[in-house]
Amino acid sequence: MYKRIGITVLLSLFLISVMAQKKWNYVEVDTKSYTLFQQKKWDELIAFSAESRKQGIDFFYLQARTGIAFYNLKKYRVASEWFLRAWENDRSFEWLQEYLYYSLVFSGRSSEASKYAAKFTKPMQQKIGFVKNKPLRLAVEGGYSFNPNFDELTNGSLDQEAEVGDNYGEAYYLKNYHFESVDFSHRVLPGFNITHNLSFVTVNREQQIDWGRRNTFPVKTQQYQYFINPNFIVGKRIHISPSFNVVWGKSELFLGAERGANRYFYPSEINYSDFIFSTSVWSNFGNFITGAEINFASITNRNFNQYSAWITYYPFSNTNFYITPKIYFKSDAGNGFGYNTFGISGGAKLGPVYFYGQYLVGDMKNFIETAGYVIANFPGRSENKFMGTLYFPIGKKYQFLVRYINQNIFETYQVYTGGIPGNSVEYSYYKHTITGGISWNF
Repeated sequence: MYKRIGITVLLSLFLISVMAQKKWNYVEVDTKSYTLFQQKKWDELIAFSAESRKQGIDFFYLQARTGIAFYNLKKYRVASEWFLRAWENDRSFEWLQEYLYYSLVFSGRSSEASKYAAKFTKPMQQKIGFVKNKPLRLAVEGGYSFNPNFDELTNGSLDQEAEVGDNYGEAYYLKNYHFESVDFSHRVLPGFNITHNLSFVTVNREQQIDWGRRNTFPVKTQQYQYFINPNFIVGKRIHISPSFNVVWGKSELFLGAERGANRYFYPSEINYSDFIFSTSVWSNFGNFITGAEINFASITNRNFNQYSAWITYYPFSNTNFYITPKIYFKSDAGNGFGYNTFGISGGAKLGPVYFYGQYLVGDMKNFIETAGYVIANFPGRSENKFMGTLYFPIGKKYQFLVRYINQNIFETYQVYTGGIPGNSVEYSYYKHTITGGISWNF
């Protein structure tokens, strides 16, 4: 009895061993994967395809079916990788061209999609509405920023804290500002886009001068900013994005002078200009994007370099949710090279609404954000900033946005003795900004 059981067990183990050693063949894999494809068993098809590759079997239709399985599960970033593999083996099928195009578009990789679309058949190009050069997007945005601590600061006693006495004490208190912005992007060639932005900012401050007695003057800064940003793809997936940002404007102020025993004040004006040259490089790898950026800048007559690196992770393999940690470094003549700021941002789709959020913490004096759009070139510094944006689609081509920014600002009440800086007191407040805009996708 025991001998018979032992023989049965040995025979079973032998048969299992023989079956395990049996090699998979192309016909079986093709038949089984096609059956799972027809039955729309996407998870099983993905698992079976992975196992077949472990057995050394991979071919065009298996790659395409794997891509279609991920596509139907809305995992577009992984799907695009399989379609790209299939594309390298055979580019003639229009159904593959369509899958490849939309998997890249739904992955947030429209520039790469346009580069591949240039090689599609004419009927497919007409079906997806592809043209080599075209306007892509036009957007307008306006915003208003205010300081809720304005009255408290202007009526405060910073002059006493700084022990101004009979010396010359001065501060500029932010009251509010507003800006208007126009943004336009267009495709020059497949895989080569250019973005332009023109902004106008008006900043209202109150200048306070304590010189024997308190004197206050409303002063204004008016600033223009032009930004140009080409973006092109080198090879299959390397994005290179240089940009140039030039800022110019004028600031009002009042200066104090003495004539005999009398003290008086007169208006003056400062014209200024700043510039930033940036280059960023990034690439897509499945559910990740890795990138780096370098900025060369001169802001308020201070030259410095800023460096940053980031990684973006798409946990669901689509744009419904992503998160991007980013680290910044700065180098200048006074402080050398070192850590500057840490940021984390991300986006999430909430039904038809899309949310984008960002948090920055660190030393943000003369700070440049990605692509050079935002420049902290006004007096003061910041240590943290929060931004939240909601995007509302309007039809197929329009999108409305509402943005809120909360940022702490540190500025200085400065005392001068004989025209030389002496005592100073740093004060802080929170700046609140609300903006709204609309964009049109051509």
